[in-house]
Amino acid sequence: MLNNAVIIGLIIIWIYVLSVLKRAKTDAFYFLTGSAGLFVILLLWSKPYGVWLFSTILTWSAGVVGHLTGLFDTFYASHVIQVVANHHTSILLVDYECSGIIETTAFWGLIAFYPVYDAQKRLMLALIGALWFFLANTLRLSFVAIVIYYFGDGAFYVAHSIIGRLLFYSIAILLYYLVFTKGQLVNQMLKKQG
Repeated sequence: MLNNAVIIGLIIIWIYVLSVLKRAKTDAFYFLTGSAGLFVILLLWSKPYGVWLFSTILTWSAGVVGHLTGLFDTFYASHVIQVVANHHTSILLVDYECSGIIETTAFWGLIAFYPVYDAQKRLMLALIGALWFFLANTLRLSFVAIVIYYFGDGAFYVAHSIIGRLLFYSIAILLYYLVFTKGQLVNQMLKKQG
């Protein structure tokens, strides 16, 4: 893990580069540098506390689904999903990659520098996006646990790595379409009319 002094140094350099790009009026490079830089900074500072927070909340929310269905239990302090079926126990660990923090910080990086919306709208969309990814990830993990309950450990790979990811990223693509593509189209139509 990088030292905080190194991260702060990188932030200072990043802010300087952003100021140069802004003065040069290179909007595309400003957007790319700003988005990528914020994404990297958020990821570097998210370990270990951000990952712990995301994993804990995600495990707890999957536990609500497990409690309602009666198909699996969770131990949110340990980030564990436990599926007991046919006298066999399966343990799923919600870690860095499963927490959704990578996808959420990528979205935050993009929305923070997206020029179509004003600052207030970007903040609102960042919060909605975090909730969107959280719910999509809860659905994905609950789906994986339910598949394991009914079909056993042999179905884990297909449920987690293929179908679960397709489900999660389909929901993520819908968010990206609504926020970025549709937002840009609506903005262009409003400019033409007014």
